[in-house]
Amino acid sequence: MVFSDYIVYVDESGDHGLVSINPQNPVFVLTFCVFRKDEYRISMVPAVQALKFKYWGHDGVILHGHEIRKSHGSFSILLNGNVRGQFIEDMNALIEAAPVVLIAAAIDKQRHVEHYQQPDNPYKIALTYCMERLQMFLNERHATGKTFIMVERRGQKEDADLELEFRRIADGGNQLGPMPHLDVRFMDKKHNSAGLQMADLLAYPIARHVIRPDQPNRAYERVEPKFRRSATGQVKGYGLKIFP
Repeated sequence: MVFSDYIVYVDESGDHGLVSINPQNPVFVLTFCVFRKDEYRISMVPAVQALKFKYWGHDGVILHGHEIRKSHGSFSILLNGNVRGQFIEDMNALIEAAPVVLIAAAIDKQRHVEHYQQPDNPYKIALTYCMERLQMFLNERHATGKTFIMVERRGQKEDADLELEFRRIADGGNQLGPMPHLDVRFMDKKHNSAGLQMADLLAYPIARHVIRPDQPNRAYERVEPKFRRSATGQVKGYGLKIFP
């Protein structure tokens, strides 16, 4: 089997439920982190490991944005202001240097239910938009061979539902037609994947930017240069799709 030069890691921010929408967090964001495999192997993985060795002496810690923000668990070391300041500086440097291309879809759930009598599942909508833009990205780079999309396991039913939706989209349920070279794989968090951890860290700043675009967001400023762009440098619609 021929494999492409790219691999994709996926994470999300917010939940995709429509029954009870949190007015403080009404947006669901799905983020695709696209890496060239050689850059991921040579640059990204060692950089993540180096950060962990520096602060914990081992690489068994899993970087998780929520725990970092709350200083929970292994990140209780961040309760020390000096340590936190240096860690955030190192995290920012890690993100700025990351050889990643971002593709994300943000679904404003409140506007979605207000605009449509039978609103579709936000995850389904976001997955379609991200897969379409990933396929266009691969086409632009004349990438051939199978490209794997790596998703963190959430539960047997949730994973089965996601895979079924993925297959439906890849078989032609999208605006581009069949995507036979895209495939999905599920990973346990215990695998300690640098790619999945980067996807987790990058999803939250995107969500905060979509919810409050006029509010200063230094984390998003570091993320924004990573988006896929049009030939003229446009992000919206190319690297970041906001719906509706």
